[in-house]
Amino acid sequence: MATTDHHLKDSSSSSPSSVVVVMVPLLAQSHLNHLLQLSHVVSSYNIPVHYVSSTLHNSQVKSRSINPLRELTKIHFHNFPLIRTTPLPPNLCSGIKLSETVKLLREPVAALLRSLSSNVKRLVVVHDVLMTSVVQDFVSLPNAEAYAVNCGSVFPMFTYAFAAIGQYDIIPIKNIPSVESCYTHEFYEFIKHEFKQMKSQVGQLHNSCKAIEGSFLEHVANYVLKGEKKIWAVGPLHQTTVFKEARDDDKCLLGWLDKQEPNSVLYISFGTTTTFSEEKIKEIALGLEQSGVKFMWVLRDEDRLDSFSNGYEGELSKLPSGFEERMRGKGMGMVVTKWVCQVEILGHKSIGGFMSHCGWNSCMESISMGVPIAAWPMEFDQPVNALLLTEVLKVGVAVMEWGQRDELVTSSMIDRAVRTLMASEEGGEIRKRAEELGAEVRKSTAEGGVTRMEWHSFIAHITR
Repeated sequence: MATTDHHLKDSSSSSPSSVVVVMVPLLAQSHLNHLLQLSHVVSSYNIPVHYVSSTLHNSQVKSRSINPLRELTKIHFHNFPLIRTTPLPPNLCSGIKLSETVKLLREPVAALLRSLSSNVKRLVVVHDVLMTSVVQDFVSLPNAEAYAVNCGSVFPMFTYAFAAIGQYDIIPIKNIPSVESCYTHEFYEFIKHEFKQMKSQVGQLHNSCKAIEGSFLEHVANYVLKGEKKIWAVGPLHQTTVFKEARDDDKCLLGWLDKQEPNSVLYISFGTTTTFSEEKIKEIALGLEQSGVKFMWVLRDEDRLDSFSNGYEGELSKLPSGFEERMRGKGMGMVVTKWVCQVEILGHKSIGGFMSHCGWNSCMESISMGVPIAAWPMEFDQPVNALLLTEVLKVGVAVMEWGQRDELVTSSMIDRAVRTLMASEEGGEIRKRAEELGAEVRKSTAEGGVTRMEWHSFIAHITR
């Protein structure tokens, strides 16, 4: 049985001329974050917003939210249990698990849409592109319309679309990673299935900014979508968030950073879907130690959702014996094993670089803070994002080339990338470009900025 944080009769304003927005995120942390941040933007225009996910995912996204809890009370959360009689694969982002899990949400989401639509002039369904099948029943409601949200960058869509028609001259990178090398067959089939369902959507929202991907957005709008659907670039959404008081764990981290020199610390994190082998962790640790660069390393195993337990579980990855003690003794670095407020850390003056898997949320956060990236992509859109950062925007260096993905990334490769980014003339030029681009991106969300105008445009459209 579904639960909600507010009664439906209170959430639709009871006005026949009102507009209500329903947000349906994909069940993965960065996607949950993005649509929650978008929910804050929409609700700031005094439009009721309903955020729909599983009970466990809602609990997780709220506990990890940057915004204080009082801000979350403006959003109506609907919690749907994911009840199965058979277990699913352990990896949350496997195509099989996602495909089977999202099916469980279609019926309860359809029931919610029917309930909300009966008392509003217009029901606006804003859904992750990979949740299209979950919201497909909106077409049966005469006052409902849907918009798909692409939580990734525009560049992969642009790149693969023009490669498909042989227009390689317009693509600013060579050696485009093949789709087969980036996605498992099951996951790619899941993506294709969801995109095929996306026929009745009015438009698309992209987690991007014209200051970063303006020309690519224009090409997608004009040549890929052929002007048939509206498009809005609504990122970076984290710029609108208000930091809640730091938790004790975060205060400790920020206190350590306060003692460091500006631009002297490398932040390292590989997102919520990556788990490293003990061998890889050893190479990273040795490479960091060899570099002599100060660091803050967030080392957690991937988020694992077990619908029959208490929620997200992860095992602590194993570091080489004595590594943490040596780093603490030298005052060189610290290893963090808990969830951290990444945006707040990236915004700290002592952070001078970010070693990242190049998930797009991490890219957007780093770019907006003016922090250059040591790019180490793992899967999905990350290899193309890495090329955007290193070859197009030139705000990062490569830890490894995608052609080396099946080889062990050695400590010497880590050492070289870290030194290049943090302690070389080349790294200084990269940081300068990152800081200049970051300033442009931050301006975009101020009143009159390009992203702020995109928000105004989208709200004007759905309240027309």
